Amino acid sequence: MPKVALYNVNGDQVGEIELSESVFGIEPNKSVIFDAVVMQQATLRRGTHAVKNRSAVRGGGRKPWKQKGTGRARQGTIRAPQWKGGGVVFGPTPRSYAYKLPKKVRRLALKSALSLKVLNDEIMVLDQLHFDAPKTKEMIKVLSNLKVTDKTLVVGVDEDINLYLSARNIPGVKFVQATGINVLDLVGHDKLIITKDAVSKVEEVFA
Repeated sequence: MPKVALYNVNGDQVGEIELSESVFGIEPNKSVIFDAVVMQQATLRRGTHAVKNRSAVRGGGRKPWKQKGTGRARQGTIRAPQWKGGGVVFGPTPRSYAYKLPKKVRRLALKSALSLKVLNDEIMVLDQLHFDAPKTKEMIKVLSNLKVTDKTLVVGVDEDINLYLSARNIPGVKFVQATGINVLDLVGHDKLIITKDAVSKVEEVFA
């Protein structure tokens, strides 16, 4: 089982913690991590792009000239695509880009991303992290004590609104619940700070 240091909010090491081999100690599958990141990025796309086709463009209700006898090509509407101001052919329409990978693949990707953090020494476990009130200054102090200057993902066990509000205004810092931990956030942040209780929750859900 992988072991990592256990810290308090003052930046002092207060012991060690054993992490689950099946969650934090597997051989990382980088290909699956890539697939999971692409899936999440695709899901985040708005897909609100749109153009007007010939039925949506205003005007063109009347046939421009009679079908035969003018010497010109037959036309049914001045809003056909070949006319100036006409509709667009095969243009983008609103759609969802979301898709899902199999559940086993998603779980493997998350475990691989967590294991990669352990292998690269990019994880710090805290004995506890809680604020009685939203204080950005206090969160900055904790990060300073831990000597963390990189983009940081902070993971707690509960939906701690005080912790969330304390972290959200700090550039490069994001707070998520243990049950909301995901591959895109893990890959997008250089450092992972997670509480001891959150470690237990992650192991309980994904082991």
